[in-house]
Amino acid sequence: MILKRRAELEVMAEAAVINREALEAVEAAIDVGVTTAELNDVAERAIVARGGRPAFKGYNGFPATLCTSVNEAVVHGFPSSRPLEAGDLLSIDIGTFYRGFAADMARTYAIGEVSDEARRLIDATERSLQAGIDAMRAGNRLGDVSAAIQAVVEAAGFWVVREFVGHGIGRAFHEAPNVPNFGRAGTGPVLRPGLVLAIEPMVTVNQTTVDVLDDGWTAVSADGSLAAHVEHTVAITDEGPWVLTAPGSSRANVRATSTTKTAITADGRLDPAGR
Repeated sequence: MILKRRAELEVMAEAAVINREALEAVEAAIDVGVTTAELNDVAERAIVARGGRPAFKGYNGFPATLCTSVNEAVVHGFPSSRPLEAGDLLSIDIGTFYRGFAADMARTYAIGEVSDEARRLIDATERSLQAGIDAMRAGNRLGDVSAAIQAVVEAAGFWVVREFVGHGIGRAFHEAPNVPNFGRAGTGPVLRPGLVLAIEPMVTVNQTTVDVLDDGWTAVSADGSLAAHVEHTVAITDEGPWVLTAPGSSRANVRATSTTKTAITADGRLDPAGR
């Protein structure tokens, strides 16, 4: 595991702001009738305009800035010319490099009116992410994070995908350790300040496996059941988890706090006053 110094975390926080603001630009463009290819263009322009570089484009041959996964697609879907339809679930995964460091995040969106089951799926997936973040405390073990995510998902009656996991992140987009979304509390390596993880629950309605399509990337639920995916880039600090990709922070705010002791608020914002 590669532990980051404070100055490195601050650069990662700036990368995370660019990444989050690009996703917010995409969010503003999501609507029935819009294609995921159009959303991909919005994301790429937003990242580049802020001085970043799309992390996914060209990664092991991936062709796009966004992963756009619709309905039964769990992760790694290609942007396409298919218009979004009311009732769709759209998972967007976005990554950015800035000054040599990476940030990664994902959200799942309901397009128009969706089923109650779809809304419960999104809610459970988001709550499981928060449970995993809450467990990211120095001195805890990696299994505590995994078990917290799994407990929320299964209590809601859904299934945690086993085939894909979260990961460490820093100068490389994928670093050790892998972060399964299932596991046993009290196991695995001890979490230490300076460790940064991309926590990303991937959840399906039914207990099922995942298949990869002929494009070599798009992973879908084998039984066609709906899927959701959410993700934040989170640093472990002595004060608690710092959600680098959370709303509320800005690049100016990150730089302004670089010489102060910083506490972490509930939504991941920097709070130099220590409140």
